[in-house]
Amino acid sequence: MPLDPQAKAALDLRAGAPPIESLTPTQARAQFDAAPRLPGPDVAKVEDLRVPGDGVEVPVRVYTPSADGPVGALVWLHGGGWVLGSIETTDATCRALANEAGCIVVSVEYRLAPEAKFPLPLDDTFAATAWTVEHAAALGVDPGAVAVGGASAGGNLAAAVTLMARDRGGPALAHQLLVYPAVGSDDSSQSFRDNGEGYGLDRTTMDWYWRHYVRDDVDAANPLAAPLLAEDLSGLPPALIITAEYDPLRDDGEAYAGRLQRAGVETTCSRYDGMIHGFFSAGAPVDRTWDAIAEAAAALRAAFVKVKGIALDP
Repeated sequence: MPLDPQAKAALDLRAGAPPIESLTPTQARAQFDAAPRLPGPDVAKVEDLRVPGDGVEVPVRVYTPSADGPVGALVWLHGGGWVLGSIETTDATCRALANEAGCIVVSVEYRLAPEAKFPLPLDDTFAATAWTVEHAAALGVDPGAVAVGGASAGGNLAAAVTLMARDRGGPALAHQLLVYPAVGSDDSSQSFRDNGEGYGLDRTTMDWYWRHYVRDDVDAANPLAAPLLAEDLSGLPPALIITAEYDPLRDDGEAYAGRLQRAGVETTCSRYDGMIHGFFSAGAPVDRTWDAIAEAAAALRAAFVKVKGIALDP
């Protein structure tokens, strides 16, 4: 279908800004952080904590909705090409997910590249996920009802966390929510050819992100950096993968969904026609954002209801 008018308006708002790949990481972060965002909804409680990582403390922000009894939890990983973004820039989305899914959301401030290249951001996200499961009782969470999710680079990290958790024998995860995830390591797909310029995430920008994240070709070929390269996707948690029609990452996300399905993983892949990369952010002035957040919340509730003691309705 044609580009959604609201998505086009969002693109028009960015017109005239210097391309990210023309900036230093510091300059790009300042530009990204300064972009206007709509505030998120109120939640019952918001708390900033620091959790132990591999030789570092990892900042997290915990969003707790109004709920009686144990609930599920979503460990959320922000996007930004592994170089940009923070718990602040994803605050509205986390608030919306907490309220819509009726679950605790643990938003992770993982270290950013190029100062912290692969695998350091992944180490932080895995540590925060393990901490959430280990401290489930204190958080008011059923330890069997912890999911992991993220958008774009955050979706990459979330997918990699599930691979690590499977291969390390835990923690057990109930669901993975991957929103236009950057799971591939090249730009050869049809969606990159069709949408690699003019739709908010350009081919050149994605290359800039990737070069800042990985150290060398060995990293680029590592399935924990590019989960689409993993030989075996069996034994992973059920997944919802959300893609956008006018997104260069669309085909890789959908290919990953297909591979999960063929590996026997319960997987739903949902393409949002007319949408662009970044539309899932609750700070975007796009109506279909809320359709996608509602779909994600429903998938999380369905995953959590399989665990004893978790109510279906938030």
